[in-house]
Amino acid sequence: MSVAEQIENGRKLAGYPAQLSELPYSNIGDLLRMAVAKYADKPVLSSLGRTLTYAELDRLSAQFAAYLQQHTDLEPGDRIAIQMPNLIQYPVAFFGAIRAGLVVVNTNPLYTAREMEHQFNDSGAKALVILANMAATAQTVLPRTGIRHVIITELADLHPPLKRLLVNAAAKYIKKLVPPYRIAGALTFTRALALGAGRSHREANQSLDELAVLQYTGGTTGVSKGAMLSHRNVVANVAQAGVLFESVDFIDGAETLLLPLPLYHIYAFNSCMCMMSRGGHVVLIPNPRDLNSVVDGFEQYNITCFAGLNTLFVALCNNPRFRELDFSRLKSTTSGGMALTQDAAKRWHEVTGVEITEGYGLSETSPVVSVNPATANRIGTIGCPVPSTEIRLLDNEGNEVAVGEAGELCVRGPQVMMGYWQRDDETAKVMTEDGFFMTGDIAIVTDEGYLKIVDRKKDMIVVSGFNVYPNEIEDVVVSHPDVIECAAVGVPDARTGEAVKVFVVSSNPALSEADLQAWCRETLTGYKVPKQFVFRDDLPKSNVGKILRRELRDQN
Repeated sequence: MSVAEQIENGRKLAGYPAQLSELPYSNIGDLLRMAVAKYADKPVLSSLGRTLTYAELDRLSAQFAAYLQQHTDLEPGDRIAIQMPNLIQYPVAFFGAIRAGLVVVNTNPLYTAREMEHQFNDSGAKALVILANMAATAQTVLPRTGIRHVIITELADLHPPLKRLLVNAAAKYIKKLVPPYRIAGALTFTRALALGAGRSHREANQSLDELAVLQYTGGTTGVSKGAMLSHRNVVANVAQAGVLFESVDFIDGAETLLLPLPLYHIYAFNSCMCMMSRGGHVVLIPNPRDLNSVVDGFEQYNITCFAGLNTLFVALCNNPRFRELDFSRLKSTTSGGMALTQDAAKRWHEVTGVEITEGYGLSETSPVVSVNPATANRIGTIGCPVPSTEIRLLDNEGNEVAVGEAGELCVRGPQVMMGYWQRDDETAKVMTEDGFFMTGDIAIVTDEGYLKIVDRKKDMIVVSGFNVYPNEIEDVVVSHPDVIECAAVGVPDARTGEAVKVFVVSSNPALSEADLQAWCRETLTGYKVPKQFVFRDDLPKSNVGKILRRELRDQN
């Protein structure tokens, strides 16, 4: 039996069809149109106590599209960055931009000024929709970018007038969450919607092969790259990931997903789109680190589905309030973004009575490659490939491995990205001549035909589900005047899965770990800041002088 035959047996056990019969949507906008036609009066999104129906999302996104088309000089194909946490304004801005023919650049709201400047310039973004809380940071970098249109939203902009006033004022004046800023020509989100109200927009109706989203991900050079996701990539993956719904008692138009993971992350983005395609209600949690708000979400809504990751499962199961909840309505819990541990899976099942179904994906694959079915779940594996997805396991010479051997997991299917934005050389490094994407993860196939990740070929570090690339960390650390050289590696961490550890050779014996952490916090997002620094007289190197990260990692 070949590896391919093993995988096919696993797919049959999972009950997954080998191929999608057809794509159900002509583009992302069509997904929204079809959902609105079926579920107009049903709730689609909730955040901070405000709920939108499908009809309201349709109306508001059309208003935003009309504003973009009639009150800016933006043209189809221009890039617009969206930078905010999980607020209902996010999908309104996203679908409005798509309906106007723009390309959305999902941007992490935790980014520092350095990271923002790189992404805005690399993407060529001409417009930015941003939460007021981070506008002061944006103000410092905007003059060095090509962004010409800035739309600023506040937390409760889509709430009724009185509550909007109270919540926004409390955030600004009582909680001091909005540092002062002054951005010339910036427009409020509510004003943009008002300008688009009553005005018609031209529905873009892009082809499946047109670019829809730039999903930024790290790279071996330390420079974040934009994975180009087409309309085909996104809608195909929504259909592919839908096989999970078939393995649970999922009722169209009646399910509610609690989503604490941020929408700018491809896992959460896909989860939201999948639910919308089936008339589901998505409850957005703006700050997943605020566990009380996650528990509140379970209490206040009839949650039937939950999407999380290992770190969050562990934290919730250790929360006394969470353990006392009634989970009788919960049908499905999915895990992605980082490896699920056996202990976390066991504890979640003990507390909630529901098994976690783990999947696997990447920004470059829109993201879902494989997922466990609820009916034949195998903890410790990443399940079976979703329909229309081909898998190869290759050795270092590019040959397919034999049954029972480990190899680099390579993927081909309609969800695989168009390539990296304006980086043909980087694209060539990860794509085979016949169109397979090389993930950098090492996998085996179990006897049942399920995929299991056993190692990582690349030096990438995964902290709480977020990719951290050593080169970026090293570039920042070595820029300190007292650092001669350094090497960053990932080490196991009970709370975050992995943590960043940096080995440093310094010219100053007085340089401390606290000094370097403070240095890193100035230019790195919080989850990228190294947790440990180890000072060494020298670092192991190859014959050609390359620092051997794996040797350092193996010393832990």
